[in-house]
Amino acid sequence: MTSDEHTLLNHYNITNLYPTAWPSEKDESDASGDEKPAITTAGLAHQRSKSRYSALARSTSDRRSLVPGTERTGDGIENLVQKDEPDPLGGPDSVVRILRHRGLPVEEDQRLRNRFLLSSTTFSPTLYLSQVHSNASTQSLLQGLEFLSKSIDQKSASLKVLVESNFERFVRAKTTIDNVYAEMRNQGAEAPPTPQPRTHSRITSKGSAHFRKSSAQGGLSPRGFDKPLPSDKKKHALSKESEYGVQGIKAPLVEVAVKAEEIWGPALGGREREEALRSAMTCVEKSSDIIQVDAAIARCIKNKDYDGLIEEFRKAKRFTEAVAGAAKAHAASNNRGSLTDSQMYQIVITGRMWSGVQVQMDDFKRDVWRRLSSVEGPPVSSETSGADESMTLIKVLLELGVDENPIWVWLLNTYEYLRNKITASFERSRVEVEILRRRLANAEPPSSTSIRYHLQGPGDSAPYGASQQLDTSPTIELWELVYSSISHLLSPSSGLVGEVIEFWEKAQSFIDGTAQKLLPIGIDGQSQKYHRLSTDGVRILQKGVVELVENLRGSVFAFFADPPIEDVSMLYSPLPPTTPNTPKSAVFAPWAHQDSRFRLDANNPPPPSPKRDEAWEAFAFWPPYANALSGIHYLEKLLTLVGAGATELAGLRPVASSSTTQESLKVLVGGTRERCINALLAAWTRDVGLFESVEVWDRPNDRTDLTKMPMYFLAFESAVLSGLQKLAYIPNVASKGSSANVITAPSSAMLKPVRRAFERSLYILLSEMVKMAMEKESAMEDLSSSHSAPFGLTSKQGLTSKGQVETRVNPFRSPLKAARLTPIRLLLTLSNIKFFQAELVPQLITTFETNFSTRLTDESKTIKDVLIQIDEKLFGTYTKNIAEHLSSIIQTGITSPTWVPMTDRPTELRPYIYEALLVLVAIHTEILTTAPSLLNPIISDLFEQMLQAFLSGFRTRTDRYSLAALMQATLDVEFVASILSQYTSPKASELQTQVYQELDQRTDNSARTKLQNELPEMRAILKRLREGTRGEFACFKKQRTKA
Repeated sequence: MTSDEHTLLNHYNITNLYPTAWPSEKDESDASGDEKPAITTAGLAHQRSKSRYSALARSTSDRRSLVPGTERTGDGIENLVQKDEPDPLGGPDSVVRILRHRGLPVEEDQRLRNRFLLSSTTFSPTLYLSQVHSNASTQSLLQGLEFLSKSIDQKSASLKVLVESNFERFVRAKTTIDNVYAEMRNQGAEAPPTPQPRTHSRITSKGSAHFRKSSAQGGLSPRGFDKPLPSDKKKHALSKESEYGVQGIKAPLVEVAVKAEEIWGPALGGREREEALRSAMTCVEKSSDIIQVDAAIARCIKNKDYDGLIEEFRKAKRFTEAVAGAAKAHAASNNRGSLTDSQMYQIVITGRMWSGVQVQMDDFKRDVWRRLSSVEGPPVSSETSGADESMTLIKVLLELGVDENPIWVWLLNTYEYLRNKITASFERSRVEVEILRRRLANAEPPSSTSIRYHLQGPGDSAPYGASQQLDTSPTIELWELVYSSISHLLSPSSGLVGEVIEFWEKAQSFIDGTAQKLLPIGIDGQSQKYHRLSTDGVRILQKGVVELVENLRGSVFAFFADPPIEDVSMLYSPLPPTTPNTPKSAVFAPWAHQDSRFRLDANNPPPPSPKRDEAWEAFAFWPPYANALSGIHYLEKLLTLVGAGATELAGLRPVASSSTTQESLKVLVGGTRERCINALLAAWTRDVGLFESVEVWDRPNDRTDLTKMPMYFLAFESAVLSGLQKLAYIPNVASKGSSANVITAPSSAMLKPVRRAFERSLYILLSEMVKMAMEKESAMEDLSSSHSAPFGLTSKQGLTSKGQVETRVNPFRSPLKAARLTPIRLLLTLSNIKFFQAELVPQLITTFETNFSTRLTDESKTIKDVLIQIDEKLFGTYTKNIAEHLSSIIQTGITSPTWVPMTDRPTELRPYIYEALLVLVAIHTEILTTAPSLLNPIISDLFEQMLQAFLSGFRTRTDRYSLAALMQATLDVEFVASILSQYTSPKASELQTQVYQELDQRTDNSARTKLQNELPEMRAILKRLREGTRGEFACFKKQRTKA
């Protein structure tokens, strides 16, 4: 709704610009104000008694209000408070309607309504905003404020117009008063007293005197019964001496007339005043350019148009110098005549303009100095995009003229800023790292499932680092914080190193004089003296840059070399969170926008890290329980930052000329590298000790004779060795030619711990493998307690049922179930050890030697010897119980009283042979389904143990062997030898020969001769027996290779 519409509604006291009916309240108002009451006789008499000037004495309460929409109180007196008003903030057109919708009784309670109406003296802004604008937004309130300001300006202008338009009425009112006064003076004289009768003269005289007294005092008194003082009687009497009652107000009226003459006389004066004003206006029009300079400068300052500001300042100075020159020329001409009005006006206007410009420029210079002194970082170079605010401010100050060198001030403030920022950033970063480190240390260690998941990462088929997370989320969070902290210090592009380098480049440009080529020399060249830095200033700048480099170096070295800090109290902010930060605090407090993770309660600080004798407790940068894989990933990035930052800093001219600083940067890189490698070696050793969680006895599809653990370990070791090589040589930085001064090749002393850690990692893993292989489940311990049947097979079961063998075989189809059996674990471990000997260890040794350019001659020999010992130990552990069981079966069968055949020509084998071979069948099946590569060596060894048992058994018998016994022994031995012929070894052949020699020694020549004659028949018997047991012992038959 426009202001004109509001004016119409208020003037006619209506709520709608297009009413359809006459408002009823208008009738009431007219009746109460315009309609005259009935004139009674008494009233008529009263009207006749009134003076003809009674209209002048009409009370203000009887006047009709000139303000539309006003109200009349109960006693008939109107006030200026309207019944309703539009929203003064530009909202709805009815405040009462809004309040009525909110349930407030504003129509019944006039006092309550007046508190919401702006025209009332009891208007309450707080109550008005809380009720009418309770749901208003900040933006809408700001818009309302702007609307209200405009409305006030419009009403102020209306009031001025009202005063000017009513001045003639005031003059006419004064004329009317003068006329009334003249009429009162001429017609208000008292009539001469009427003679009274003399009867009762004494009483009448008293009464007459009393009547005159009453008439004089009461008849003309305002209220008719007050008795004025004797002095007031003459003053207010309508007599010539009292000016007919106006003597008391004459003096104020004279003063008003004098004041009116003083105020309005010049405006209503004659032609002289008009000419003077016209001359002034002409001069003002001619000097419009001068007058506009002050406003133009203010506009340039507001819009930060520094080029325009300088131009306007130069223009103001030219105007001032021109007027000053004209005044001096007039004074020097000995012209005694005074200056013309035009010249006077010109001088006055120029002086006023220059005074305003000086005030604005002084304020502007103070603001520029403040901004230049509170610099928030070195400016970007002039070649880059974006405004170089600091250089712009320097240019402005030099152009305007200053008493101090702004270049030097900016350089010193930038140095102080960088020095404070380095210290604040470092202290804050190490406290934040320690806070997360304590929380991680007091949390539960990672579960075995989590450890296995992350250690298997390098060996998974998916690209490592893409879909595979390096470590637990809290650990990665702490690593990211460490990296961001060091990056904030050392990143050449976005860190403090970049800011220091850019600061020196800018300082160097000022030292060389290249930056000053674009700087102004100021008015009359007064700022040219600031374009060159003094020799002492250059030396101070160079020393300051070296100090900044030392501060950075010391902070980074302390971060890696020092143990974890104990004091974290700097995070206990003494200010409430709602306290606004100044630009300075924002500069020197990078934590101004504080992360919620680091808002600590001083009454409940985080507990310190518990002491568990862990290696990571000595490293402030290493997350508790972090594995070596995440350490490699982040330490490589950290050392790259350290190397790159040190290389960039070493390239600065002041640093390059300081051998001490160069050496300190070299110590920084070397010391940080050594600490990182030591921390990684400790985590490497710890992770290898946890590798038992990776062994779940699951087998890969392409190598069923192995578990997945060796391949995981190979990938893990390869990743660690590759990461150690990157930490030792920092290849991403060392490849740059400028890094030779700070990055050196690792010494042999530094690589010794790496060699020891590599060797130790293999020993730890091999020890864990043996430990896991030797662990027995309770069920297996119960079964293996009996030497007669360590595999759960009795002789009766082995002889009578092949189903028992199948029962022994079935668990092998499930690797997880088979892994619960100690013999299966032994077989898998043996197979893994063979893989270690043949492929894994040689490959890792080659990788180590290639990465670190060294030879592991002694370590390689020692590792191979250890592998042989472990292989022999596990092999013996697996075959020991089986060999003892077979020996027991064979010796028991040979020494049995029923072993000697009852016939002269035995044609069957003894049962113990079948029992022993069935045990071998079960073992053969177990090995074949678990580790086929171990089948030949294990069966060969067991065959040798069986021959040794034959030899021992035959030696145990004390009687001599008859022909039948000799034939039975030959059948038993030859059957076993023929069944296991493909597993015959030189030692087995030798033992078989010893068996026959033993038999030959225990018989006579007759038996020997007869045995030779029986050999063809015995061969036929053996053939028949082999044919009869082809199905039972077919597993021992040599398999034909596929063409």
